[in-house]
Amino acid sequence: MELIQLASVFLLFWVGTEAVINLKYGINEEMKPGSVIGNVTRDALKQGFQIAPQPPYLRVISNSEPRWVELSPAGILTTQMKIDRDVVCRQNPKCIISLEVMSNSMEICVIKVEIEDLNDNAPRFPTSHIDIEISENASPGTRFPLEGASDPDSGIYGVQSYSITPNELFGLEIKTRGDGSKIAELVVQKSLDRETQSHYTYEISAEDGGDPPKIGAVQLNIKVIDSNDNNPVFDEPVYTVNVMENSPVNTLVIDLNATDPDEGTNGEVVYSFNSYVTEKTREAFKIDPRTGIITVNGVLDYETAQIYEIDVQAKDLGPNSIPAHCKVTVNVMDTNDNPPVISLLSLNTEMVEVSENAQRGYVIALVRVSDKDSGANGKVKCTLQGNVPFRLQEYESFSTILVDGRLDREQKDTFNLTIQAEDSGIPQLRATKSLVVKVTDENDNPPHFLKPHYQEMVMENNLPGSCLLAVSAEDPDLGMNGTVSYSIVPGEIKHMDVNTYVSINPSGRIYSMRSFDHEYTRTFDFKVLARDNGNPSLSSNATVRIVVLDVNDNTPVMTNPPLVNGTAEVSIPRNAGVGYMVTQVKADDYDEGENGRLTYTISEGDRAFFEIDQVNGEVRSTRMFGENAKSTYEITVVARDHGKPSLSASAYIVVYLSPDLNAQETIGPVNLSLIFIIALGSIAAILFITMIFVAVKCKRDNKEIRTYNCSFFYLRRVAEYSYGNQKKSSKKKKLSKNDIRLVPRDVEETDKMNVVSCSSLTSSLNYFDYHQQSLPLGCRRSESTFLNVENQNSRNAAPNHGYQHSFTGQGHQQPDLIINGMPLPERLPHGRSNCPDVSHAAPAEQ
Repeated sequence: MELIQLASVFLLFWVGTEAVINLKYGINEEMKPGSVIGNVTRDALKQGFQIAPQPPYLRVISNSEPRWVELSPAGILTTQMKIDRDVVCRQNPKCIISLEVMSNSMEICVIKVEIEDLNDNAPRFPTSHIDIEISENASPGTRFPLEGASDPDSGIYGVQSYSITPNELFGLEIKTRGDGSKIAELVVQKSLDRETQSHYTYEISAEDGGDPPKIGAVQLNIKVIDSNDNNPVFDEPVYTVNVMENSPVNTLVIDLNATDPDEGTNGEVVYSFNSYVTEKTREAFKIDPRTGIITVNGVLDYETAQIYEIDVQAKDLGPNSIPAHCKVTVNVMDTNDNPPVISLLSLNTEMVEVSENAQRGYVIALVRVSDKDSGANGKVKCTLQGNVPFRLQEYESFSTILVDGRLDREQKDTFNLTIQAEDSGIPQLRATKSLVVKVTDENDNPPHFLKPHYQEMVMENNLPGSCLLAVSAEDPDLGMNGTVSYSIVPGEIKHMDVNTYVSINPSGRIYSMRSFDHEYTRTFDFKVLARDNGNPSLSSNATVRIVVLDVNDNTPVMTNPPLVNGTAEVSIPRNAGVGYMVTQVKADDYDEGENGRLTYTISEGDRAFFEIDQVNGEVRSTRMFGENAKSTYEITVVARDHGKPSLSASAYIVVYLSPDLNAQETIGPVNLSLIFIIALGSIAAILFITMIFVAVKCKRDNKEIRTYNCSFFYLRRVAEYSYGNQKKSSKKKKLSKNDIRLVPRDVEETDKMNVVSCSSLTSSLNYFDYHQQSLPLGCRRSESTFLNVENQNSRNAAPNHGYQHSFTGQGHQQPDLIINGMPLPERLPHGRSNCPDVSHAAPAEQ
């Protein structure tokens, strides 16, 4: 293969940021498929062409013969098939393939590939022999046109010369026709004598310009005939006429005239086209044999053939006539009969594609407008019709269609462009071409969920693997850009992987992975990710909330009274009245709402004796129990929820009638903690009130000159008196505050025991009766009730003293004070006052 780069750059000009260059290559015909024609990328870079950094470096806009050549993504131009120029281009002197390619920077490169001819065909005559007749009186120099040979090869490889052998009587003269082909004329070089020799046989050879040349031959048979006195003669050997194209049939072209001075048939001339006039010429013109008038016989098209050369012969009707020859050259004149022709230089002439991300100025197609007419008839102006986001940029040999606005496939994916071309002839002719521009998709839209938040109600105890709901996201992009797949965003629900709760399939259906329990998980949230398959991929997410609805799946559980094997035993007084609360039944149900709302009923047993509050479960007696009543009653209490279906629990309660219990004191099962709190609060309040009253009383007594010492001596005298019957000690025993304590109440002997002291002795009390209802305060004797004063020894001996008294309210018979278990008289001895002197006090005995 011979690679020839004939021209580097024929045109380089800029419009904004666009550049156009021309590259020309030449290849020989008959090259095998896959042969490299040239490296367009490398050659374009040498000319300053801007090329993408990675393949595809160039984008093919148009290819006149895509079946012959192709451009690879790397920019290598190769053959597609074996090319026979002689078949493709015939006798055309130029055989060129055109490609228009574009870079990402919108630069355009026009590539011309010329297929060069090889001398692979020899000249060939249409027949195996040529027969002509020549009069014996033909003078030297007389010419007889011969039918020429043809050679499919073009240029120098076509027919270049003719030769005749032997050449003692005749020679050949080579002439070139208007189409460039060569013909031979037989020239008489010497006089002929029919009597000497009437037949001659020669060989005519046609030779092309190859090296070595190829030769084609034909046999020439010449017959010498008797002479005719005069031969026809044309006025001119060559005639030239002009005929307008599209002239109607029978339009006069030329009126030929050949004269013959002979008379009769020897002077009657007949006209005809020479035998080797082409069929094409015979279709376009005809000649009248009698008059020699040539007229239009077919369609004359300037764009098809601009010139015709017609060889005409005239011969008389006499014997042994020698024909006369002339050549008529017909020039076909152009008229504005061809409208402009619009050609789209793209692989698809009906539709082109452009990305919706194409920037302003991006070239989508090349347009070539041609007009076969010449001059002003062929001068064309091209415009783009309509209000579209594209514009037409005209260059010398073609135009480009550029993006001139923002494209968005999701808003409009197809544009119908109309290109109009108008020539400058009279009248003006115009043509239009429609082009569909399809906007291709880019991954410029992320998936969009139909709603940002999804919520689904699911009953608890669902089956694992059941479908919960389906989410859907739309992506207006096409193909893989719009194909959406779904996944669960990683996360945790109650410290567990979200994928242990739910899963999602590619179509967006969400399935449960476990059975949900309302009592454990009432709601949980997670995110679903929708991702398209574009490059790069785009995504969005939505929040899904699953609400687990309650199902009546929990049976009530009895919590009160405590059950042993489903049975509880309670006791009530035999004399309990109507409405006496036997017990309170309580049950728990972990369900919610109606499923957890309980109703209590007595289903079996002695229902005539008891009733139950349906709401709080209190069981009360409905009648009195007499002495003859049986000692044991049995009932079955049922706690039933309001779910569907309803669930229930039961308790078997045995009620005992106890004679030892007092109905007035028995209050049934109570809350001990509440009682304890109430008791402590009551004691604290009593102490606080007592301290306030003591403080107020002491303040009042101080005004009455009742001092602390007075009170102290009074108590000391009381103490001494309590030891009056004991052995007197020489040492006085002082009364300590630790010797004074509150006497505990004995519930079996007395219902109430009041403890009192002088207001100045409140700090000396060690123990208070927790059931004390009132504490009379002050020093007056009438306010005194019981007081137990003891020392350490008497404390230890206290169990041995059996002095216990009940206060019945009989004032003078009840001793005021008790000291060490000994009652004191109503009045102190010796008539001493309530505030005696210390020196008069009797010592207390140990």
